[in-house]
Amino acid sequence: MKQKQSSDSADKTSRRSIYLLPNLLTSASLFSGFYAIIAAIKGNYQAAAVAILISGILDGLDGRVARWTRTTSRFGMEYDSLSDLVAFGVAPGILAFMWGLQDFGRLGWLAAFLYVATTALRLARFNTLSQSSNSSSTRDYFLGLPCPSAGAVLATSVLLCQHFGIFGQVRHVAVLIMVYGLSFLMVSNVRYNSFKEVRWLQQHPFSGMVVLILAIMVVAMEPKVTLFVLIATYAISGPVLMSLRALRPKSLRSGAEHHSKDISPGRDEGI
Repeated sequence: MKQKQSSDSADKTSRRSIYLLPNLLTSASLFSGFYAIIAAIKGNYQAAAVAILISGILDGLDGRVARWTRTTSRFGMEYDSLSDLVAFGVAPGILAFMWGLQDFGRLGWLAAFLYVATTALRLARFNTLSQSSNSSSTRDYFLGLPCPSAGAVLATSVLLCQHFGIFGQVRHVAVLIMVYGLSFLMVSNVRYNSFKEVRWLQQHPFSGMVVLILAIMVVAMEPKVTLFVLIATYAISGPVLMSLRALRPKSLRSGAEHHSKDISPGRDEGI
């Protein structure tokens, strides 16, 4: 009897520890975002940029770990959103202001505030739509640029400019335009591929592994350049694909929409 009770107690402890794991990853992402704020204020912009990228990796892990261990919860979702606001809203906003917007005065800090505000709005819309829509409608695409991707664009821009020694007024103007552009994309209705279910990788696991290894090799060759190119390409992919869809003949667009509705009703609604 005692052995059974001790076994049950061990199982409960194990379940509690598994439940804590995704929240610990979220806490680590929050810590990394907070460190990015401190580093940016101190003028250590490269460390701040790296910390934001680390937050992005941890943010991607906590959700997957929660799904793998079946420990998703309402608390975890809310905690993750608050962490994202700090790591991908406040931290990149302060980094952008300290690194490239101070010379613009009021226009600069208003741009940084706009970035933080649109991040909060994007997270609020994400949470609202994820509660009201079917889970199947959120698998293929995001509605608006995800805030971790927007933060990564700013972070990799810092690394790229420091790598090539880009300074002066040209950099400041580029940062101002970038901040306003990213702010707009986060709250826009532009669709971005979520890559939550890459069917080709599921159907060709060995080939997918080879592709991933080659991708890691390409990034490792010159991370400060390749990371910026990859993330910036993802950021502009939404408007480009939307423009291409708009330029297609109306008959082809209506046929594609009808076909997608026949395959999976509700896929047109996303986050």
